[in-house]
Amino acid sequence: MKRPISFEAFSLGDVGAVLRVSAGIVLVFVIATSLAPDTVQRVSQDLLHATATNVGWLYLLVTTGFVVFVLVLALSRMGSIRLGPADAPPEFSFPSWLAMIFSGGMGVGLVFWGVAEPMMHFNDPPLGEGLARTAEAAQTGMRYAFFHWGLHQWANFALVGLAIAYVRFRHDSHGLISETLRPLIGDRVDGGWGKAIDVLTVVSTVFGVATTLGLGALQINSGIARLAGVPFGFPAQLVIIAVVGGLFMLSAMTPLDRGVKLLSNANMLLAGGLLGFVLFVGPAPFIFGVMTQTIGEYLGTVLQMSLVTSPYSNGEWVEQWTLFYWAWGLSWAPFVGSFIARISRGRTIREFVLGVMIVPVALSMLWFSTFGGAAIHVELFGQGGIADAVSMEVSAGLYALLDQFPGSDVLTLASIALVGMFLVTSADSATFVLGMFTSKGVLNPTRAVRLLWGTLQLLMVVVLLLTGGLESLQTASIVAAFPFMLLMILIAVSLYRDLAQELAMRDEKERKLALRIDRWLLRESEREAAEKAEAEIHPTVPEEGPCKPAPGGDDRSVG
Repeated sequence: MKRPISFEAFSLGDVGAVLRVSAGIVLVFVIATSLAPDTVQRVSQDLLHATATNVGWLYLLVTTGFVVFVLVLALSRMGSIRLGPADAPPEFSFPSWLAMIFSGGMGVGLVFWGVAEPMMHFNDPPLGEGLARTAEAAQTGMRYAFFHWGLHQWANFALVGLAIAYVRFRHDSHGLISETLRPLIGDRVDGGWGKAIDVLTVVSTVFGVATTLGLGALQINSGIARLAGVPFGFPAQLVIIAVVGGLFMLSAMTPLDRGVKLLSNANMLLAGGLLGFVLFVGPAPFIFGVMTQTIGEYLGTVLQMSLVTSPYSNGEWVEQWTLFYWAWGLSWAPFVGSFIARISRGRTIREFVLGVMIVPVALSMLWFSTFGGAAIHVELFGQGGIADAVSMEVSAGLYALLDQFPGSDVLTLASIALVGMFLVTSADSATFVLGMFTSKGVLNPTRAVRLLWGTLQLLMVVVLLLTGGLESLQTASIVAAFPFMLLMILIAVSLYRDLAQELAMRDEKERKLALRIDRWLLRESEREAAEKAEAEIHPTVPEEGPCKPAPGGDDRSVG
């Protein structure tokens, strides 16, 4: 008998107020921006200026504090705590786990900014340090590229991911941001406070993901424009968003261990092939020299760069670059952190931090050294032209570099495919996480919920590109991230308290076990001592056996 078709997977299910409120806020913003784009853009700019002027310094202090906090957790005794039962094996292999982290993290951003950021700093040195288009400007630009894509960016993801993974797999609780605050606010996470926290998380995530999808659309538009002569502008970007949206909607219908995992592995293979080609066909000695020197400069000046606010001069550079990156990372933290938490069952905290911070940072440095270093080499020792291309169109930098190599059309096609795959992976992961957030933390949200959030994300990207392109994307990230940054401070405090309590409980168990062992050993030694004393007081007389004749005598007794 043929079974009837079940539509359960395509129903919203028991989602509650978080989905309704957060989806309503996003939809109201989309409609308002569509009807009055100029007004929304002006209000956003005013909010951006107020945020950067009054609390920009807080972004720098807090993000730097997150770096220190996460590294201390990993290097302390807390690093041995496993995210799950003590005997739980990791759900994914280490290479697949890293591939999903990298693809779901900053894959699109690296492709977009790998050439663009060093070239933009080359054209306009950070904080006025050096003359434009000189070796000094190139050196400073590479150092700040390493800084913006280094430890600070990934510390945001690591903190949120650790907090969610800990409560989800250690306490067997819901994978929600609100649950991570239970040690601080108790059962209030089950009421209005918890729902407000989850709504804030969802809205911040939508803005952060929309920024990345918008950057990817700009990048693909630039590549297609160079290959096919398609004009660079909103109509082409709208078509690109529609195509990418259709692809990630299809991917969202597949299980996590098939869709996202396979796409992530394919992303890493294609990215590795493109990087390897540029590295070994390009000026490899120069690239490795740039990487070595820049790592040293980064490690030597990371604290100074972390706290630069330029209060004695115009602070627009910090606002346009460092604050944007930190805010972008903060707004992405709920999404990336939740996704990484979902795939990290069975990892220890130390292993988690190594995989989420150290390895991706090392790969990011290699990427910027390869693509940014090759572009700088062309400008300083070759025919140039890349810096001019970036000054005219930021997203064109990668393709201007690839034009310097044989088979540039094939390389451009590969780059477009790479960006597209990264976009699909990121958007698919985002719909999954947003579905979790708005479905009471279930590990597998329904397809209807994921489709709803996929649609809302696409609408958000469209209206942000419509109101100002790259500038609008940056503004939305900075403004939306501020309230979530304050929430992350509470998450850090709550996580530390929870981990410290577990260590204290573990220490108490070990102390009680050691005490029981000591008592048992003491009883054993007392028993042995008592037996020895008893033996000394009442020595045991050996029983006499039958008499034996003396050697050479007989056995007759003397009468």
